[in-house]
Amino acid sequence: MVPDPTPDSIIQHLLDRFEGTRVVAAWGERSIFYNPGGKLQRGVYFSTIKEKDGENDKASHLDRAGMFRLNVGTTGPLFTERFGPPPARPRKGGVVDGPWDFTAPDILTPHPVYGWMNWVAVLNPSASTLADMDDLIEAAFGKAKAAFEKKTS
Repeated sequence: MVPDPTPDSIIQHLLDRFEGTRVVAAWGERSIFYNPGGKLQRGVYFSTIKEKDGENDKASHLDRAGMFRLNVGTTGPLFTERFGPPPARPRKGGVVDGPWDFTAPDILTPHPVYGWMNWVAVLNPSASTLADMDDLIEAAFGKAKAAFEKKTS
């Protein structure tokens, strides 16, 4: 459990919890990759922390002071259980279509850009929201681990 979730404490929690992981600064985010032994150039990522808006990802208004977004690439069944079928892929620079407020803190939503790929997101999650996401995070790690094994076998 992460009692006072910050970008750094969440990243450290994921690194401590999931063996074979490392953090890489990529695409304007800090991404958690599964890559035991450094067998792949980066590995397979399953979670990211985004702290600023990007050219094609501005829906969360991360330019507000103190805002960050935790993103998790979970499985299709868990995504569907929480949100229904994944939304359609948005056009470049757009957001997925649905009733979600991507600017509201501590509310789990589909990822504003990658929801169509079963990614979920939450701005400034509380400890209880992180605990509620445990199954999503565990599944995301399992998915990354399986993809890694497939790529390296």
